[in-house]
Amino acid sequence: MAEKRFDTLVKNVRLVRPGVDAIRSMDVAIRDGKFAALGLDLPAEDARAVIDAQGLLGFPGLVDSHMHVGIYQPLELDAPSESRAAAMGGVTTSVNYMRTGQYYLNRGGPYRDFFPEVLKQSAGRFHVDYAYHLAPMTPGHVEELDHLLESGVPSFKIFMFYGGYGLHGRSTSQRDFLMIGEDESYDFAHFEFVMRGVRRLMDDHPEMSDFISLSLHCELAEIMNAYTRIVEREGKLSGLAAYSAARPPHSEGLAIWIAAYLAYETDCLNINLLHLSSRKAVEAALMMRDVFPHIDFACEATIGHLLLDVDAPAAQLAKVNPPIRPRADVEQLWDAVLDGDVDWIVSDHACCRHELKVDAREPGNIWLAKSGFGGTEYLLSGLHTEGKKRGLSLSRMAELVCWNPSRRFGLLAKGDVALGYDADLVLFDPDDTFVVRAADSESAQGYTPFEGMELEGRVKKTLLRGEVIYDDGRIVGPPRGKFLKRPYGAPSP
Repeated sequence: MAEKRFDTLVKNVRLVRPGVDAIRSMDVAIRDGKFAALGLDLPAEDARAVIDAQGLLGFPGLVDSHMHVGIYQPLELDAPSESRAAAMGGVTTSVNYMRTGQYYLNRGGPYRDFFPEVLKQSAGRFHVDYAYHLAPMTPGHVEELDHLLESGVPSFKIFMFYGGYGLHGRSTSQRDFLMIGEDESYDFAHFEFVMRGVRRLMDDHPEMSDFISLSLHCELAEIMNAYTRIVEREGKLSGLAAYSAARPPHSEGLAIWIAAYLAYETDCLNINLLHLSSRKAVEAALMMRDVFPHIDFACEATIGHLLLDVDAPAAQLAKVNPPIRPRADVEQLWDAVLDGDVDWIVSDHACCRHELKVDAREPGNIWLAKSGFGGTEYLLSGLHTEGKKRGLSLSRMAELVCWNPSRRFGLLAKGDVALGYDADLVLFDPDDTFVVRAADSESAQGYTPFEGMELEGRVKKTLLRGEVIYDDGRIVGPPRGKFLKRPYGAPSP
């Protein structure tokens, strides 16, 4: 018997590609985990296995470049369930934020000791490919940047409010939370030195400079502490509206201005402004682009901030940082997406089980609820539902959740359906409408703030490097995800 040219042939798929407006019916051939041929009427007999897509849309595998796996339960337990949720949402690459301190591994110390343990607990447990961003929390971590780059981590993070405000609200024990030394501070001076370290890394490794970047969670502790006291004292607001007022939008905007000037001062050129949530945050980001045009400010939005507002029935279950905002801010975010001012859209997935999320004695108390929730499984469906209403093209959707994050973060074999790229493919039915039910999710969270929401468009099948990992409601096979040391892949036909 003659050897087959291809391992798998996906026939009759309407291909959605970033930067290509036309949606064309194609056959897609896969060999050795890569896309090997694209064309019309490729012979079925040339492949060992054939999948008939029956006219479904074919997106590249999604790159969810902002996830938190292992934050509220051990990484080795979180990775399997939450990567299954990613696969059911069409995500084939999960890029996870990780740091020392409380939560995650609940330990401090150098990354030379910390990160190998992260990789050990991750190995063999992800159903999708995965990578990590790391946060330099101490001066010692800044000195380790070269080592981290050699370990495949070229992207880093600053949490601008951590030095004076807690993860879930006001706090008086930030040094314990951060697990830093008595002579160390997590403040603007530290942020400056992190930026100088990242700039030096770019200078010392020019071949990597395009992929070396610094992400910032932009909120200011001083503003949030003051407004939290005001909101609590007045007692006029409750739920998500109270939490939004306690972390007001100008806290985001001012933090962006400070971060931008520090980037200018240090010549730190690749800055990612994470999860913009408000009109003021977007305006500040656009102003900084005008003021410092030589700095590449990339803007991120989350599907949660694009689907939910302060009146969401989920109430405290939708508590997240920065907060869910009033409807006017949601619409401003969508305007930024439609205007091309948002570079990518993510889930900011952080599985927080109900028993941890809310206080058992006061389940309705927004101040006692934990911050963060999952949502990677609804990333594509949510974007398609609201994007379609607003005239967002399918090609632009593919740029926002596939191509743009893959380019920024050095995932060069991801983000497109093209020859030589990893054969990550999502078969998507744009006409299948469904109601979100937490019971249907692969996540271990047990609830979702999107409960009861009707979404238009559903992932039917997800392929990771040519292997089916999700098929019409069920996970297929064992965890196949691998750690992606970045830059990952240089596609060649």
